[in-house]
Amino acid sequence: MDKFMKSRTRIKICGLSQPADIDHAVALGVDAIGLVFYPPSPRYVDLGRAADLARRVPSYVSLVGLFVNADADEIARAVEAVPLTALQFHGDETPEQCVALSAAAGNRPFLRAMRIGPETKDSGDLLQFANAYTAAQGILLDALVEGYGGGGKVFDWSLIPKDIARRAVLSGGLNAHNVADAIRRVTPYAVDVSSGVEASRGVKDHARMTAFVQAVNAADADS
Repeated sequence: MDKFMKSRTRIKICGLSQPADIDHAVALGVDAIGLVFYPPSPRYVDLGRAADLARRVPSYVSLVGLFVNADADEIARAVEAVPLTALQFHGDETPEQCVALSAAAGNRPFLRAMRIGPETKDSGDLLQFANAYTAAQGILLDALVEGYGGGGKVFDWSLIPKDIARRAVLSGGLNAHNVADAIRRVTPYAVDVSSGVEASRGVKDHARMTAFVQAVNAADADS
């Protein structure tokens, strides 16, 4: 990810678990696909299924593995089984742990998720968090919900300072109806959607996926 230039808004669809959903995401031209390696999640895929899904992803589409408080052995097994392009740490990992886990995965780049809840009072909190994770390829901004993401909740976008928007992946409650407004207000490097394009938890709706990508492209064209 280029931290300093943004010609268009990149798109990541996360929590894919069905072959047809992978195929549709690829056909839509998304930039990244997220696979969830957190067993309590309804979007969880084991290593065997993840490897099968990964074979459907062409080399020019990034494949991101989402982990929550995983240890180095878990990470190493995942990257041995699945050709992950990048890691996404969505739990309570410290900056030092993120670097160590990245090293266990052959120094793959990583995103660090910040879960934004009512206790986040101002943009200074986001800046402090982002500055602590300077080794991260990007900061994924998500709403604080039970279960580490995928809750369909929107947080207060006005908290996001311009200083980190250029390396931010905006997530949390995005869908085809609000993503254009989010792009206009935040100008993030990328947007990340999961529940906002689902028919049910863990199963994507292809029409919603299409509408989401079209909305992002339209917002970029307008700007």
